[in-house]
Amino acid sequence: MADRNIISWTSMVTGFAKHGLAAKALETFDEMVKAGVKPNDVTYIAVLSACSHAGLVSEGWTHFESMKTQHGINPRMDHYACMVDLLGRSGHLNEAMEFINTIPFKPDPLVLRTLLGACQVHKNTDLGKHVANMIIEQDPDDPAAYVLLSNLYASAGQWDKVAEIRKHMKQRNLAKEAGCSWVEAGNLIHKFHVGDTSHKQAFEIYQELHALVNEIKEMGYVPNTDFVLHDVGEEEKEKYLLQHSEKIAVAFGFIGSVGSSKPVRVFKNLRICGDCHSAFKYFSVARAREIVVRDSNRFHHFRNGSCSCNDHW
Repeated sequence: MADRNIISWTSMVTGFAKHGLAAKALETFDEMVKAGVKPNDVTYIAVLSACSHAGLVSEGWTHFESMKTQHGINPRMDHYACMVDLLGRSGHLNEAMEFINTIPFKPDPLVLRTLLGACQVHKNTDLGKHVANMIIEQDPDDPAAYVLLSNLYASAGQWDKVAEIRKHMKQRNLAKEAGCSWVEAGNLIHKFHVGDTSHKQAFEIYQELHALVNEIKEMGYVPNTDFVLHDVGEEEKEKYLLQHSEKIAVAFGFIGSVGSSKPVRVFKNLRICGDCHSAFKYFSVARAREIVVRDSNRFHHFRNGSCSCNDHW
């Protein structure tokens, strides 16, 4: 019975955290402890993830330290990864690097990739290069490290460095994971890749996309071309943004359910693009529909111009 209780409590904390309800997740954790149910290491992964997704740095530190002092749980790699994620998302990159150096065992590539991703978001090229080299020393064939470093250089406009990395990846036969998004309609799964025109309704999908973008521009949306990691002009970058798989999937969801008030539900295998995240907040107003996107990290519920993640993801 005790095992079932801890499983139930932990599932609730995890569910609230994944859906951006950090306060509810932490409140549930407190209720669990008060009810006399002892948290385990999995519970603390959920708690630290909730703190990370909401940018609750102070609370994250408190819970991380209480694992050992109050409940006798030794942190494992996943807990350290959660803390690095929390510090990285919040912009505390140097603190995250210092924290990694205190880990009592060799940090695995997951922990380092987490910080490298944060370096890209916050455009810290020097630290990003250092972290990428740490990953490559452990695994010279890790494509994620090269891709993240390439994206970091692209964000900084260092296209010569981008070309070097892409050439190196080609020589080593390393390929990045292709982004794709999918949506269910009519009991069928419709899958889309970047710039996809293979769907039988491609013409209608792009019509809807163009109409949506023109409409939300009048509402204040400004395309964020920083998320286009190609050395092209601004106009071309806007076209690239329009072709992101999650935008195509959402547009298809709209045209496939005209007149419905149900949420459009989209899944993506990678992290949602920052520009798409901004656009979907406007889409939710323009079409008076909720949009739910499950990316590689969490659920995003877009309603009435805002997202459940409060822009922490």
